Parts: sequence; C-alpha cells; structure tokens
Amino acid sequence: MELMGFFESVNEVLWGPVMLIMLLGTGALFTYKLRFIQFRRFKDSIRHTFSGMLDKSVVADESGISSFQALSTAIAAQVGTGNLVGVATAIGAGGPGAVFWMWVSGIFGMGTIFAESVLGQEYRRKVGGEMTGGPAYYIRNGLGSKALAALFAVAIVLALGLVGNMVQSNSIADAVNEAFHIPPLYVGLALALLAGLVIIGGITRIASVTERLVPIMALFYMIAAIAVIIINIDQLIPSLRLIVHSAFNPRAATGGVIGVTLRQTFRYGLARGLFSNEAGMGSTPQAHAVAKVGHPAQQGLVGIFGVIFDTFIVCTLTALVIITTGAWELAGSLEGVALTQQGFVESFGNLGENFIAVALFFFAFTTIISWYYFGESNIKYLFGTRALGIYKLLVVICVVIGSTLEVPVIWEMADAFNAIMVLPNLIALVGLASLVVKIYDDYEDNFLEGEKSQYENTDI
Repeated sequence: MELMGFFESVNEVLWGPVMLIMLLGTGALFTYKLRFIQFRRFKDSIRHTFSGMLDKSVVADESGISSFQALSTAIAAQVGTGNLVGVATAIGAGGPGAVFWMWVSGIFGMGTIFAESVLGQEYRRKVGGEMTGGPAYYIRNGLGSKALAALFAVAIVLALGLVGNMVQSNSIADAVNEAFHIPPLYVGLALALLAGLVIIGGITRIASVTERLVPIMALFYMIAAIAVIIINIDQLIPSLRLIVHSAFNPRAATGGVIGVTLRQTFRYGLARGLFSNEAGMGSTPQAHAVAKVGHPAQQGLVGIFGVIFDTFIVCTLTALVIITTGAWELAGSLEGVALTQQGFVESFGNLGENFIAVALFFFAFTTIISWYYFGESNIKYLFGTRALGIYKLLVVICVVIGSTLEVPVIWEMADAFNAIMVLPNLIALVGLASLVVKIYDDYEDNFLEGEKSQYENTDI
C-alpha cells in the first residue's frame, strides 16, 4: 500500500488543474486555429478513412505502411483496456459524470491528434533503413530541444512499452481468471508468448495483425453492447440525463451513493479519456508518421476518426452498458473490468462475463503490440537499432509481471508515467502550432481540390 500511496500523491500533483487545463487548452487552441476542423472536415475524415480501408495497393515495407494500417495500429492502441476497464474505473472513481468529461476530452482531443499526426508525418525519418517518427523527432528537429525529446522518449518507453503493457496484461489476466478461473500467471505467460511472436516481426507484422483483428473485434463488441442497451432501452434516456447532471453535481445526481466530488469526476473523466483516446499523449503519432499518404493533413484527418471511434462509439457504448444496467451502483464492491463484466452479466448471465473476458483479451493484445511499436520508435531514437533485442525482452517480461499485480497500483503508475510523457509533447505542439496551420492551409488551398500540392516534404 506504500507504493499505492506514493503514486496517488504523485498523481494528485501531475493530474492537478494545471495538467488538465494544458490538455484542454491545447485541444481548444488547435480547434480554434484549425477553424473547428473536427466538425468542418468530418466528412473528409470519414472519406479518407474508408478509402484507405478499401485501397489494397499500398504494401507495408521499410518505407512505411498504408494509411489504414497506420489507423488500425493507432486504434489498436486506443481501443483497449481504456475502453473496457478505463471507463469502468472512471465511473467507479468519478461517478457517471466522468463520462461527460471523457466526451469533452474527445471533442478537443480531435484537434490535438490532428496536429500530432501532421507533425509525425512532417518530421519522420529513416532509422536503420526503416521509416520511423513521432514526438521525439518533432520535438528535437522542430522545436529544437534535445533534452525534451529525450525526456519524452524515455517516458513513452516506460509509460506504454513497459508499465502500460503491464496494465494491459493485468486487465486480461483479471478478466480471464474471473470468467474461466485460469491463474493470472498462466494467462500472462501465454500472452507474452503470443505478443513475442508478433513483435519479433516489427511494424510490418504488427500492422498486418492489427489491420485484420481491429475491425473484427470492434464489430463484435459493438453488436454485443448495443444488444445490452436495447434490452435496457427504458433506462437509456435516464442514463444520459444522469451523465450530464452528475458531471456538474455528482453528489446530488448520485444521491451520495459513491460519495464522489466534482474534482474527482473531472479528473478521472479527463484522465481516463486521455488513456483511452491518447490525444495529447504523443503515442499514436508513431503509427501515423509512417503512413504512405499524399499529404500530411490526410493522415491528420484519419487520426481524427480514431478519436471519434474510440471515445464517442466504443467508450460511450461501454459506459451505457454499465449505467443502463445499474452495474455502476456496485462500484464500491467491484472495480476495473469486473464492473464492465457485471453490466453484461445483468443482461446475458455468465455468457456476458465470458464474452468480456474474450473481448478484453483481443482488445488488450492488440494494444500491447501497438504500444510495443510506439516504444520501439523511441528506442531507435535513443539508441538506434542495437537496443531493440533488450527492449523486446523487457516488454515480454513486463507482460508476465503485470498479470500478477493489483489493479489500482498499476493504474496509478500508468497515470503517472502518462503525465510525464504528455508534458514535453504538449510543449512541442503549442510551439509548432503555426506549422500545423500552414500545412493544413496548404491542404485546403491546393490538395483538397485535386490540384498538385505546393507543400514539400522530402521524407514523404
């Protein structure tokens, strides 16, 4: 409990008002500077996403991957425990109102993730013969700060590649143990083996796996969640009202059942929203940077779709399952994935518990291999390719260790390291805002109408 108390104290500082204002402020800045791009270019975001899905002419190789493969890798990272477990912990710690603040983080996060994706494309480089990119590259080469770039690179390796993947394996092991009574350690060992077989093949194998698994697993989960909501359709409108009401007055809205404060509702909603859609974290640019597209803004619009899908579809469905079934009222006795499972159990019995265990396995598995890659990009930045073998081994070990630890401790650790990697990324985004606007203006003025773009990037 001493470790738990330490990270809780750290997060009280890191995830205090300053951090939350910085996150929302950065999203608001890009929303304004890009002239509400998430609304005006919504159709273009959908168009680029699905045209990329249907285009099979782009082959993954050392020069990059297809736009849809990049999105699938990004969504594989976004759609994971944050959707099934993160939403549950947000509601458990902050009440139903936390869902409202997750939505707010998603709205502004679309502006942020557009900027991250565009800068990832702009500053990408070849390392060891393979295209790579991400915040470490645009912080150093765009912002001109080697120190901040190194801080980010170290933080993301710890936050996602190591500690973050402990969160993923912990959630899988907990769900499988609850449903099938398989010891967590055995689950961790099996997961480590499967992940190792994929990550050994690098980005081409990772992209190939996520491209196939992500659409299928997301479709099945959405169908099951919608079925639960339909079964409890009489609670849909009251649940939506509860979310909005308790976002501003949690004690009155919940009758003090879980005794949360407005600050908790705000903090956990935004923190879990970030952990889920990853806007501002600087994680998904690693994937979007290596996409083969005609213009950087195209991949920025595809990145926007990732946030839409993650926050406003998958996270919302999970929240409504928990709230419409009344499972959220058990937050005091259930935590993490158990709360989400309870929502499905209320409608489908033991089948619901088993379904979530299987769904979480695939969700978290694809997140593990994607987060491995995000860390790999930064290992290359820090050490070149010579340290990749050691990094792969450490990731596999962390997956095993994470399966045996307690849920609250892991989540508090993840929040702490996430905050550390967010800070240098946000500083770079604000510092390079004018470049993002310039690239977007070129897209609107030249590329959007089918003309030859005047924007030049020798690395694209």
